[in-house]
Amino acid sequence: MIDIKAPATTGKNANNLAVQIYTQLKADIFDFRLLPGDKFSEGDIATRMQVSRTPVRQALFWLQREGYVDVHFRSGWQVRSFDFKYFEDLYEVRIMMETAAIGTLVQRNETHKLDTLREIWCGPASTHLGEPGKVAALDEAFHARLVAAIDNHEMVRMHQDVTERIRIIRRLDFTKAPRIDATYREHADILDLIAAGNAASAQQMLSEHIAESRDEVKRITLFMLQNARTQYGSQATSNA
Repeated sequence: MIDIKAPATTGKNANNLAVQIYTQLKADIFDFRLLPGDKFSEGDIATRMQVSRTPVRQALFWLQREGYVDVHFRSGWQVRSFDFKYFEDLYEVRIMMETAAIGTLVQRNETHKLDTLREIWCGPASTHLGEPGKVAALDEAFHARLVAAIDNHEMVRMHQDVTERIRIIRRLDFTKAPRIDATYREHADILDLIAAGNAASAQQMLSEHIAESRDEVKRITLFMLQNARTQYGSQATSNA
């Protein structure tokens, strides 16, 4: 099943085209317009996106390197099965880095470096945002700032890499209003504990906060995947 819709991209250089195609295909995989096991050729993608095969091939190689697709001699490309263990491992790495950052901030008595975060997350409910995309961006910035505050550039780089890898599924955590409310509440509680110098409790709460986000994303992903398969099966039956 292929359902790739993208605007014509005439006039852009090959690298920009490859980035655009990569971004679109990655979104199609995570929005289940391309299902695990789906097969397609470079020609299929090139035709639907109105581009040549060269940037398509580059985009697919990037996706292959990240573990989203496989290439088979003669039969073309195929979407890999969804690997929850891969994402669970990345979330675990996040927990280790961010809890370590909290411990360092408290130990150095540098918790004031998070004052700008308190202005965002510890204000009255009337100041809270409700648009999922904006909250997702704020949430990402919250966790990035925790790590950046300790001035370890290598840790920041590693954290950014993990964040990029999970961003496309992490956004699903903010599709429900209760999760947005919980994010504001939990971020405020974490910041209060850090400001009070209670590193252990802040680390525990942060670990539970990230774990709940991970589990919610998994539940939503499984639900979306089941719906996509059901819809695809219904379409196949009606077209038979």
